[in-house]
Amino acid sequence: MSDDAGTIPDWLENPDVVLLRDVATAVARLDEVGRLDSFALPYPPDAQRALDRLVLACLRSGAQPPTGVPEMIGWCRTRPLRSWPLDALPLDLFRGDNRLIDPHSGRPTQLCGELEVKGFGNSTGRQYAQLVIGEAMNACRAANVPESYTAFRRLLVTRPVLTEAEWPDVSTDLYLEPVQFLVDEVYAPVPACHGRDGVGLACDRCLTLLVPLVDGGWWCEREHCRRLGSPPPGRRLPADEVGGLWQLRRPLRQFVTGPGHAEVDLERKLRRLGLAVEMWPGYDAYDLRITFPDGHVWAIDVKDWTHPGFLGRAAGTVRPEPPYDEACWAVPQFRVRERGDYLETFARERPAHAAGLCLLTDDQVVEAARKRLRGERGPDARIAPEPHRRKGTDRA
Repeated sequence: MSDDAGTIPDWLENPDVVLLRDVATAVARLDEVGRLDSFALPYPPDAQRALDRLVLACLRSGAQPPTGVPEMIGWCRTRPLRSWPLDALPLDLFRGDNRLIDPHSGRPTQLCGELEVKGFGNSTGRQYAQLVIGEAMNACRAANVPESYTAFRRLLVTRPVLTEAEWPDVSTDLYLEPVQFLVDEVYAPVPACHGRDGVGLACDRCLTLLVPLVDGGWWCEREHCRRLGSPPPGRRLPADEVGGLWQLRRPLRQFVTGPGHAEVDLERKLRRLGLAVEMWPGYDAYDLRITFPDGHVWAIDVKDWTHPGFLGRAAGTVRPEPPYDEACWAVPQFRVRERGDYLETFARERPAHAAGLCLLTDDQVVEAARKRLRGERGPDARIAPEPHRRKGTDRA
């Protein structure tokens, strides 16, 4: 956020933005108590409050309001936010088909989660994911084995589905021994009805199990994957060959596996350049620690958010330990392709205490690394405006 932000109306305080955040919070709460298409009275207080405010806003604008909570939920699923009768909503805040509920799955979208008012407390699913990660950190710290924490995080990202034959390898992995009690908890058996004709199918992009559709197709639960088109078929998992199937519980697939793909994708690209990459160093102080041949170190936090404005408001400094020379946040390139002003909006909304934090695309990070490896030392070969000196070094 710029220094003159005090003279510019804060869009987070815009009454229609506040209203949409109330609706998003209601959607999240209703999703916790049951399917959004089958909830029953009494409605959670958040839902009734959001409906009352939406009805009032519609009446003020002369529009027909929803007749009740079910119709409000229908709006969230069928109407892009730009089409809602909210006269005060900034025109450039939401783009294209942004909705609060995915029209295919009936589940809250990632944008809904970003809009949700965190002041009401994190959702149950997010709390569960945070609890699991916190317990893993505690167990690995107690055993003084940071590599076990890294192995656990990588397991959650790269192996959301396990077959009966794969389970013994995981359960006897020495790196996972300190967190084995969590491994046993976070995977749940997959119902036999999940596949089609006794065959399960994993998505080749995100590795999670695909859901069979009545028309014969398959549906992927990851929002970004669906935007790329029909899910590419990955592993075929016939029950008579692989036996039982286990998959990570949904909150972990949503809050750890999904975002983690952007982290390991960037890791893979940087390793292809021959760079040393440490994942989730210092028990997740940040996401990637990259060391160049001359000892220069970059620290990167990867953020896969739908809305750049909310990401900007969440901006903060990268934790200083383990030490590094330069640090930035990175966002997947597809986010910028979807919204051309993504980086500019983030920079505009950054709070003053994070004014020095750069947001780059993952492609920009890789290109800067490639240039630095070629010997360049200018701004195009950096991820921060000016590198800072680490304690005990004279390297800039």
